[in-house]
Amino acid sequence: MKRIVLFLLTNLAVMLVLGIASSVLGINRYLDAQGLNIGMLLVFSLFMGFSGAIVSLLMSKPMAKWSTGAQVINDSNDPMHRWIVGTVARFAQKAGIGMPEVAIYDGEPNAFATGAFRDASLVAVSTGLLQSMTREEVEAVIGHEVAHVANGDMVTLTLIQGVVNTFVVFISRIVGYVVDRLILKNEKDAPGIGYIATTIVMDLVLGVLASMIVAWFSRQREFRADAGAASLMGDRRPMMHALARLGGLDPGEMPRSLAAMGISGRPSGFMALFSSHPPIEERIAALQQMKARR
Repeated sequence: MKRIVLFLLTNLAVMLVLGIASSVLGINRYLDAQGLNIGMLLVFSLFMGFSGAIVSLLMSKPMAKWSTGAQVINDSNDPMHRWIVGTVARFAQKAGIGMPEVAIYDGEPNAFATGAFRDASLVAVSTGLLQSMTREEVEAVIGHEVAHVANGDMVTLTLIQGVVNTFVVFISRIVGYVVDRLILKNEKDAPGIGYIATTIVMDLVLGVLASMIVAWFSRQREFRADAGAASLMGDRRPMMHALARLGGLDPGEMPRSLAAMGISGRPSGFMALFSSHPPIEERIAALQQMKARR
């Protein structure tokens, strides 16, 4: 878990700020004396929904660096750093993407990739990963992250987040209107405190439910990134070995703000609904069903 939790939290924060600001500033053009203007509300919802998702996407790389303390090593002369950068460069060329920034951060075994653009991404690995895995396994993990970039997963998740955000904004405003006008009997043209309070609460509640949808989609993309790593390596076994090793280790959680594009995750119980990664056992089983690449 890594990249996506930061993405989801940033998105939720942006959405709340935009929602509160629109209410405080009176930007409620979809409300009039006759009631709700559904067409204008839909336009407003689309603007709010995709603004939150796009801002989160554009902030993803700097937020990742800040929250992990990742240090870019593209120009480092350290032999280990040169090997990591060279591995990323080789896979990036094979995947047909621009050379990412490469970074290392202190932490338990994990890695992540993020960024708004396929040709200007960030791939980062932890010191714990480098210390606990063989070079072949580290290469497989790097291949997994490069595959995320090549597959355009951050952009795809942004589009999905924008769609679910739109529904969140749309539904919360309708519920707020019902509470304000029908339950609290506000007869003024302007929305009352009932509308403002209800929409803020509904944004939070529905935002959490929307996060489950985005997390489910992220879990599906993990299988594709695992297959991408196998393709870049020319062999499925290194990725399987890396996953098995992570399954036997305690990979540790990345900063919660970065949870979605990491390599590992151990969901359980209700929290599994918010996990950006499927169980390691399922990922290994999916790789086992692939044709062996020699």
